[in-house]
Amino acid sequence: MTATFAFSASSAPPAVAMPPGACDCHIHVYDARCPAAPGAALRPPDADAGQYRALQRLLGMQRAVLVTPSTYGADNRCMLAGMAAMAGQARGVAVIDGTETDAELETMHAAGVRGIRLNLSLGVTGSPEQIEPLARRVAPLGWHMQLLMPPDQLAALGDSLARLPVPLVFDHMARIAPAQAFRHPAHALALRLMRDGKAWVKLSGGYLVSALHSVDDPALDRLARGYIEASAARVVWGSDWPHATASAGLQPMPDDARQLERLAEWAGDAATLRAILTDNPRALYGFPPCD
Repeated sequence: MTATFAFSASSAPPAVAMPPGACDCHIHVYDARCPAAPGAALRPPDADAGQYRALQRLLGMQRAVLVTPSTYGADNRCMLAGMAAMAGQARGVAVIDGTETDAELETMHAAGVRGIRLNLSLGVTGSPEQIEPLARRVAPLGWHMQLLMPPDQLAALGDSLARLPVPLVFDHMARIAPAQAFRHPAHALALRLMRDGKAWVKLSGGYLVSALHSVDDPALDRLARGYIEASAARVVWGSDWPHATASAGLQPMPDDARQLERLAEWAGDAATLRAILTDNPRALYGFPPCD
């Protein structure tokens, strides 16, 4: 397939209609004018909001959540600029180190930031010891904490996560490989926190956790459907555009239209698909009602 866009193999819309207000809850933007953090493992080419908006139109979606990638450490300038370029149709998830002033956090909130991320898989800032202090730091703003870490590390945190004063969001399917579904204690923990109303899961990065590096991996079905069955109201979806691991040559470039088709298969019906793409992002990120 010939790629229409530099950062997606998609060249045609998904073969399923998107609901009004559909939101891609996990994208990144990159700009060489923002220096990479020392030790950053992924340094993809520039990818801006304009390029994403072209793909967004092809996919039939309207909203997006921009997440500061591991490349920039706790420098949120690219994310904030990308969010501003999307004219009120975006929200943000920042990376902080705890030294930010109240005024800085309030400025980010006014810009549309609604959460913070700790990436303990590829990140160059943050540690497990910071989880509770940072959660308490952002709790007054009503923000959530998004976590990405190896399953063994997640399982080791156990009940301490349930005591945090903020909602949790596990991105990239909580980093659970399909072979670990319903076997690894980290998966059991994520499912329990979802059922208890304390956590959300992003059905993003299926190609990252797949042994085949493909969203078409049939082994993903049980994992993805397990999260939906645990609590369909606590599931959102993200493309992970512009797919930094693919641009680094670590895997094939995903087809984002196909990712949405697979999501529709996992959802099973239009009402569940609308919940995942529209209703749940409204609840988690505070988007206004759809027109």
